[in-house]
Amino acid sequence: MIRRILKFVVIALLAGLAVLAVYVARTWDRVWDVPAPDLHASTDPAIIARGEYLVIGPAHCVECPAGSIQEYEQFGLTGVPPQMSGGTPIKLGPIGTIYAKNITPDPETGIGRYSDGLIARMLRHGVRPDGRASIPQIMPFGNMGDDDIVAVLSFLRTRRPVRKQAPANEWTILGKVLKSFISAARPNMDVHPPKVAPPQEATKARGEYLARSVSNCGGCHTPINGMTGARTGPEFSGGNPMEPLERSGVDASLWFRPPNITPLSRSAFSNFPDQATFVARFQKGGRKYEGSPMPWESVRLISTEDLGALYEFLHSLPPSGERSPQEPTIKH
Repeated sequence: MIRRILKFVVIALLAGLAVLAVYVARTWDRVWDVPAPDLHASTDPAIIARGEYLVIGPAHCVECPAGSIQEYEQFGLTGVPPQMSGGTPIKLGPIGTIYAKNITPDPETGIGRYSDGLIARMLRHGVRPDGRASIPQIMPFGNMGDDDIVAVLSFLRTRRPVRKQAPANEWTILGKVLKSFISAARPNMDVHPPKVAPPQEATKARGEYLARSVSNCGGCHTPINGMTGARTGPEFSGGNPMEPLERSGVDASLWFRPPNITPLSRSAFSNFPDQATFVARFQKGGRKYEGSPMPWESVRLISTEDLGALYEFLHSLPPSGERSPQEPTIKH
């Protein structure tokens, strides 16, 4: 009797695994039917200039698509933005590695082969031009204003084309299983973007817009489940440990914990007694740790008004989480 039960259990388990394997094979990289936004690049110099400011500054889009770590390092030294020709690996631990794509207007390997609408869909919904889902948390621009998406498109269209094919993403079996089931790997459809972004003034509304829809402050400074992407604690209360940038001379074993940036006593944010001190730190303080994942090279280019807006928004948050340690580094 026990032998029959065990046999039945084994058969049921194998059947279940077979069904799971078929489902994952069909769904992990499925094509999604998501319409492209009706947004188009402009040739207006003022709109292009705003797009340049967003891409190189608050949205720090030059960080991941840089052609190499060395090229990004030179950006910090010379102020000349990387070409954004892609290829940089973004390691996702046990679920795989994805590679930043070429976002120069090259017609064969870059965004020159795609319409404005397809690029806008990627920004807003996390759906690639081929209809497959990316990871919206890496590009959380779903609620970026229509006018700012147009500005970004307009600037990217003016860049020098670079012919360079980025490697294909590499997903482990676990990564494929998770992509089949977790909501974080599906298109971001819960978006409510404004037609026009809040004006560039030091207001709480502008700061919230920047923190949540442009700069992705919560992407690093909020605790999440590393497998599912689900939040595990209060927003902006401190993030998961992150490996250091692969810069010259950086100790790869010294990781960083993004600190709490709510107004909690002894949080990282509480180090700034006023807006002026906060603005000065980001515009003039620079990179303290060479391996820090914080995009200091882009942050220092954010305008005084926008940094003031971020301060006002963070200052308005309820204190939450735990106090930040004096040193953000962790021996891994």
